[in-house]
Amino acid sequence: MSNSQNTSGTVDVDDATYDWHLQREPHHSDDEGWKGMTISLLQHGGTREAWVEFPPSKRLMKGLPRGRLQLDGATISRCVRAALSAGWEPTTRGKPVKFTVDSDGN
Repeated sequence: MSNSQNTSGTVDVDDATYDWHLQREPHHSDDEGWKGMTISLLQHGGTREAWVEFPPSKRLMKGLPRGRLQLDGATISRCVRAALSAGWEPTTRGKPVKFTVDSDGN
């Protein structure tokens, strides 16, 4: 998962396997301004997704061309741990739970 062009994959965290995929690229919203990249997490056998949103990059704020963070296994693992510690329960039912992390995935 070291290739920055990956938009989906699988990661193992604490003896559980999670699938992830790029849910949304960074974009500008008329209502909320710049929105960062969002990834979707789902535990194998789980029923509830977690959507993890990164902050918009400084490139966007300066008017430079869009770019997104590199998504590697370590970043995705930090996102899973951050979502779990914030209260995500992947085996419960319901709508996806949204979380905001920093640019490192914490």
